[in-house]
Amino acid sequence: MINPELAAAMLYPAATSTRHAGPIPTVVPTPTHYQLISETGKRTLWVGFALMTLTAGIFSLLSWNVPLSKRVYHVVATLAAVVSALAYFAAATGQTSSLACHPVRDHHEHVPDTWHDACRQVFWARYIDWFFSTPLVLLNLCLLGGVSGAHTLAAIVANAVLVVAGWAAAYGTYTGASTGGDSHQKMAIWGWFAIACVAYLVVVWHVGLHGTNAVRNKGARLIKIWTPMAVYVLVVWAAYAVVWAIAPLSHKGSVDTEVITYLVLDILAKSVFGFWLLITHRAVAESAIDLSGYWSQGLAAEGRIRIGEDE
Repeated sequence: MINPELAAAMLYPAATSTRHAGPIPTVVPTPTHYQLISETGKRTLWVGFALMTLTAGIFSLLSWNVPLSKRVYHVVATLAAVVSALAYFAAATGQTSSLACHPVRDHHEHVPDTWHDACRQVFWARYIDWFFSTPLVLLNLCLLGGVSGAHTLAAIVANAVLVVAGWAAAYGTYTGASTGGDSHQKMAIWGWFAIACVAYLVVVWHVGLHGTNAVRNKGARLIKIWTPMAVYVLVVWAAYAVVWAIAPLSHKGSVDTEVITYLVLDILAKSVFGFWLLITHRAVAESAIDLSGYWSQGLAAEGRIRIGEDE
């Protein structure tokens, strides 16, 4: 058995060096608290893998009768679903998660405060998924609205900053209790969150504002389908940030709830939006994109060296 007075002497030598007439107040530090995924969450990850794989397959089938030169939306939407399916498979097999820990202060009335670690399971494959798949969603939206390449690139880079900031905030910076780790931890986490919010506003600026100006030049019919799609995507993006602030940053709610919520958002952002785009744009001629050249025909025959030809 551990002697409480001996443990107190080891933890707080200054407090026990002075002789006391009465008993020495002692406290046993709180053990590390873990927030881990359960069987429900694991099954949800497998469901996510199945749904994203099914989505990619259906998108491929929808492109079957579409000429290769007009298959841009289909290819981009399919790639986004494939990337997400791979990320869900990696998470479901338990290969892409780790613990994000930060110190938490335990307040006591009669003895000095103690610290314990709060550790939450984080699936870092999710951030790799978002880093590659969400720019593809934005690319399809920008192609549909005729957004310029400069504004499209700026929106994609801002989106990448948003995802990287999310990853950094989810893991935080463990500075240790002796250096005031709790306050430093919160400063780092919410600092990254603020950076992500600014990046989101940049995405809204380039897609929402400049996209609206660009789509006006392509006719009223395209405006009617592009505007609700743009609002839809940006609202879903904001919902990601809300869940991110509540679950991995504030450690509120279980890991299972986080996994389920993110799956719903992934389905809305990639599956639902993809179906909406691929089915709706066919009825609006202004939304058609016809890419010839290398995209659909490969390298041109001119300029190749032919053996045996006269010089």
